[in-house]
This record gives sequence, C-alpha cells and structure tokens, in this order.
Amino acid sequence: MASHDFDVLIVGSGLAGLSTALHLAATHRVAVITKRELQDGSSGWAQGGIAAVLANDDSFAAHIQDTLVAGAGLCDLATTRFVVENAPQSIGWLRSLGVPFTLEGDDLHLTREGGHSARRIVHATDATGAAVQKTLIDVVRSTPGITVFEHHTLVDLITARKLGLAGQRCLGLYALDEASDTVVTFRAPQTILATGGAGKVYLYTTNPDTATGDGIAAAWRAGCRVGNMEFVQFHPTGLYHPRAKSFLISEAVRGEGGRLLLPESAGGTRFMPLHDERAELAPRDVVARAIDFEMKKHGLDCVHLDISHQSPEFLREHFPNILGYCASLGIDITKEPIPVVPTAHFTCGGVLTDLSGRTDLPGLYAVGEVACTGLHGANRLASNSLLECMVFARAAAQHIAAAPRTQIPALPRWDDSRVTDADESVVISHNWDELRRFMWDYVGIVRTNKRLERAAHRIALLWAEIDEFYAHFHITRDLLELRNLVQVADLIVRSAQMRRESRGLHYSRDYPDLAAPAAPTILVPPVNH
Repeated sequence: MASHDFDVLIVGSGLAGLSTALHLAATHRVAVITKRELQDGSSGWAQGGIAAVLANDDSFAAHIQDTLVAGAGLCDLATTRFVVENAPQSIGWLRSLGVPFTLEGDDLHLTREGGHSARRIVHATDATGAAVQKTLIDVVRSTPGITVFEHHTLVDLITARKLGLAGQRCLGLYALDEASDTVVTFRAPQTILATGGAGKVYLYTTNPDTATGDGIAAAWRAGCRVGNMEFVQFHPTGLYHPRAKSFLISEAVRGEGGRLLLPESAGGTRFMPLHDERAELAPRDVVARAIDFEMKKHGLDCVHLDISHQSPEFLREHFPNILGYCASLGIDITKEPIPVVPTAHFTCGGVLTDLSGRTDLPGLYAVGEVACTGLHGANRLASNSLLECMVFARAAAQHIAAAPRTQIPALPRWDDSRVTDADESVVISHNWDELRRFMWDYVGIVRTNKRLERAAHRIALLWAEIDEFYAHFHITRDLLELRNLVQVADLIVRSAQMRRESRGLHYSRDYPDLAAPAAPTILVPPVNH
C-alpha cells in the first residue's frame, strides 16, 4: 500500500480547493485529492456568478445588509463583513488568472439576482462556474508544487487521538485509490477539507454525484463540531423534464425579469406577488416555499418560469447555455415558459470554522460549502457561495503560510486484513435509494415533528446495516459515500429537531413562528466518537 508525504493535503477540487492550492504552491508541497476528476465538483455547475461590490452606486454596507436579510438573523456580522470587503480583491485575482468574465465595454458586466439590492453579480454569461473552473484547472496543472490525485476517495482523517498519541491534531488521511483498489496513506501537518456539500442526500438536487457530504462526515468523526445543518437551500428553479438531470435554471433569469406562472391547466397566472412584495426577486427560501405551496394547492408536478418577453437576441447573449440546453429538450425559451421545480441546492451548514478556516481540530481546515463560517446564516444569498470559497481559500492559505512547520509521526498503513469481499452490493444501492427518498419526503422544504421522527427512525435502521457492512467487507466508493450521506442525514434531522421555530430555510408546520433570540444550531460529537 502506497503512502505519501506533503506539506498540505487538500481534499476536493472545486473553486475552494484549487484556489487554496494556488495560494500555497509557491511555498508548500501541496496534494490535491479528488474522488473523480478535477472538473467534477459542484463549482463548475454554478451558473449565476460571484457577488462583489464594484459599481459606483453600490456599497459594502448594502451587500452586507442584503446578506443579513437573506440569512434571517443568523449571519455572523464579522464574517459577513470580512467576506464582502474581500470580494473585489477576489474578483481581481480571478481576472489576473485569465477568467473570461462577461464585459460591458471595458468594464465587468454586472447582473442582479434575487435578494440583492443592486447589480453586483460578476459572471461569464450563464456558465460562470465552468469558466472559473476551466481557468483554475489549467493553471493548477501547469503549476509546480501541486500534485493531483484523481479518483482518490477520502476514507477517514487520521488524528492523534485515534492513534493513541498525546494531544489532538489531524495528521493526515486515508484515501481509496480506485485504480489499485487499495487504501493509500497521506501524511501532512495541514489538511484542508474542500469537499463541497451534501445535496445527494436528497432525491432531487442540482448537485453533481460527488456531493455526498464526505468532508462534513469525516470532520464529525474526527471530533469537530458542526453547525446549522438543518438549513438546506432548495433552489426554486430546477429544470423539470424527464431527460434533465440536475440542471439549474439560474437565479439570473428571474433577475432579468423572468416571471413565475401557474401552468395553463391551473389558470396560467403569476403568483409570486401574492406571497411576497419582492415577487420573483425574493430570497430563495421564500420563492421555493411559494412554489411548493402552489404545487401542493393545485396538485402540480411543476410551475412555469417565463422569460419569453425578452428578445431572442437578449436571451442568446445572457443565457446561451440555458437556451441551448432547453432547446435540446424541445423547449424554446424565446417563445414558451420553462417547467421548473424546487430542488436541493446548497448546504448552508457544515463544519464550524473561524475566519482563517480553522476547525476545532488543530491541523484541519474547512473551506467552501463543507464549512459553516457564519456567512450564510439561515439562508444563503445568491452568488455568495463562490465568493466564500475564494475569500476563505486565501485566508486559510495565509494562516498556513504563517504557521510554524510541524513534525508529523509515522502513520500506520490501512489494515483490511480482517475483511472480505462483499457477496452482493444490492444492499448499498437499495439503502442509497431509500435514504434519498425519505429525506425528500420527510426533511424537505416543509417539515413536521412527525416527519422528522420518521426520518430519524429510518436513519437508525440504515446505520445498523451500514456499520455491519463497513466492518466486514472491503470498502468501495459507493459504500463510503453512503456511509457519509447517512451521517449527514442524521446531522440534518437532529439539527432540525432542535430548532423549534421557522427561520430561513427551515420551515416547520409545528413551529411556524420565529423564536427569539436567533441562535445557531451547534452539534458536538461525543468525546470518543
């Protein structure tokens, strides 16, 4: 079994992971470990853009206020200010690397999205994440000091406590190398989780197949606290089509005048003004609940998003990818509305960190969607996610660069001498399907005590089966992902049961009102977890 020594291990290859790697490459030997290929994370799927105050009629105070309003009283003010004030610098860094942002003349074109009081969304047409990721991947592959390990899945973090050593520190990690089907040992003084969110815990999600909560679950097992896991953002407008998998209709479509309508069979009328004075430009949680309400009220499979009042030229210029993809499915958005449905999109909670990305475990950092920094509160403001990745990537890199080098002891190899090959894998696929369906049914946009109890009961049954499977059989990526998803589902349900109010993305029929004071939900793992 192979083993590797580095100065810094980065798990994940989205914007958070690659940005951190580039900031550290000049002074540290960096490993980027990713379970598929570099381009297969969530960042490349982001359509809308990156929020930053760049216009003369905008201000940091306005961006901060918009973020606080969306976060429903749970955003950390210091974190929010830190991220917003570092946004222009982050955009400048991406431009210096050559990211092809959309321009208006010589200036960056700024669009507007729901929840924002001004035009401040920097974008590359309607495929910002893909443009940013392609640029960063090209730079990473040509940068000395960065070694990429693709098709390596995180198994677990290695801590001093697990090895029976004095003190508590992250010493490295184990990863499953799919090419050799063996578990590899990685040793480093500093480890960064940039593994993204956990959208695949739900049946319908805009996330790629890689979003299985690996970093959140591994950090929890290593003794780190997690926060606000009940706040799962459902994007209001996922494309509803039998041949469309996880395709998002960008927030910017509503920002540029898109209107939400009932289907003709239910009257074809616009409904958002009945739910909120901001109508289609209300924050995502408001819009998602409104759509959910109308679908249940009228017995609908979807609602419609109409942008056909804009000219074909405007749509080709601003939304070429959405226009093209819809056309491939027979939907002409220049003439007809787009069928849409809410879909799990973003994990607002995660591993608790400080302003340097540090977790509770020395030597372990978390950056991006895997982390709970205090920026998003109870609901993420559109286009603050890629921004958070970049600001905290730089902050974590700066903290690591300033830290004294730490000596790490020799680490044991992975021991699988007492396990055998599984006789059948149907248990994994069945449990995966069951988990995603009951999480969708019981822990979705609208929750009740009874639904959460049902979910908790099923999670306990799944845990027993998966623990037995994990203890007796050789591990596979499917088993590791299922184990992590069940762990994250447990954290989501427990957090939701603790919040006896409705706030932001968490809406309970049993507790429909806000409770005071606003407080985060923090879960602490058992000491000997």
